Amino acid sequence: MTAADLDAVRTRLGREPTAPFDVVLRDPDGAPAVLRNAPFTRDGEPMPTRYWLLAPRLVRQVATLEAGGGVRRAEAAVDRDALAAAHTTYAAERDAAIPADHTGPRPSGGVGGTRTGVKCLHAHYAWYLAGGDDPVGRWVAEQLP
Repeated sequence: MTAADLDAVRTRLGREPTAPFDVVLRDPDGAPAVLRNAPFTRDGEPMPTRYWLLAPRLVRQVATLEAGGGVRRAEAAVDRDALAAAHTTYAAERDAAIPADHTGPRPSGGVGGTRTGVKCLHAHYAWYLAGGDDPVGRWVAEQLP
């Protein structure tokens, strides 16, 4: 993470990021578009959302999709077993970044911290854009212009 990345993330979030992160995808202009968060915030709280969508245009498009019933439509459209597998894979990747000797609270759930179903299209789409095998993220990509 560079100082420019940190400044761009602050601007796009509208606040200080709470967890250390890596930029895993950039906009065409080079600005951070998708982050991979550490499994804990800077103050040690569990951070279940591993991938975070930042690209303003995509954030707006996904928000519009969610506002139009996108969460319910995505749950109805994707295979339940594939979604369950995505949650398991997401959690395993995040959990692999936790030190083996960690004894405190841990993040839980899969994509966006949920164990089943769909909670946040933004989280699914961010992981999909970062290369995750996410059927909801793929569905979101098919819905966007």
